[in-house]
Amino acid sequence: MMLENKCALITGSIRGLGYAIAEDLAMAGCNIVMHGLEPEDLAHDAADNLRQASGRSVLLSRADLARVDQIEALMHAAQQQFGNVDIVVNNAVIRHFAPAEELPALHWDESIAVNLSAAFHTSRLAIPGMRTRAWGRIINMSSVYGSSAAVNRVGYVTTKTGLIGMTRAIALETATSGITCNAVCPGTVPTPAILERIAGIAAKAGVSQEQATHEYLAQRQPTGRFVAMESVAAMIRFLCSDAGRDVTGAVLPIDGGWTAA
Repeated sequence: MMLENKCALITGSIRGLGYAIAEDLAMAGCNIVMHGLEPEDLAHDAADNLRQASGRSVLLSRADLARVDQIEALMHAAQQQFGNVDIVVNNAVIRHFAPAEELPALHWDESIAVNLSAAFHTSRLAIPGMRTRAWGRIINMSSVYGSSAAVNRVGYVTTKTGLIGMTRAIALETATSGITCNAVCPGTVPTPAILERIAGIAAKAGVSQEQATHEYLAQRQPTGRFVAMESVAAMIRFLCSDAGRDVTGAVLPIDGGWTAA
């Protein structure tokens, strides 16, 4: 396996896209640090399922990424169990929908802390060990909204844009060290959160889930279909492989043509 015994931390990986990324990296040989604040039984079931499917070691963390001390404890626990953190996938996200003037200050602060600051802290804590080993991969999960805007999403758009700037800065700082840092920008992926949102749209409009899905995607992605979670995971696995060693500071859309339209 090309990533045999590497340690990969994926934040926000109990379900959805994060779980798909964790599963793909585990199948490529990585030991996994899973993370999420979903209900405890769901989190433990996800970790158990990944262990059984991959045969790899899995450490589960329920760290609050809005707190620096808990991020530091998460990184320390990963290093204690696996000796290092070789791959960091900053995937955790929080979304709040409101116009800027109606967005509570707490929601703004949460968005900055979880979506942007946490990615900085996991990266800064992983980089020293990566430099020592002359190998490391940092992948920041941005979005199509990292390069475009949308109404009622000021926190999300701001943080996803910020991740791209941070990616480029870290890529330059680590360019000669064997570390790469890239941003992946998915379009609409069929995560539980997106499917729930489309279900709400369907109920409000009095149309079928199928029709609501078709209309939702037609407004966004020229392909007219979801971006498969497996496709995003495969892109990340490529970035972690030896073939991806010269890709750094890149902003990589995987969006069904959304940003080309």
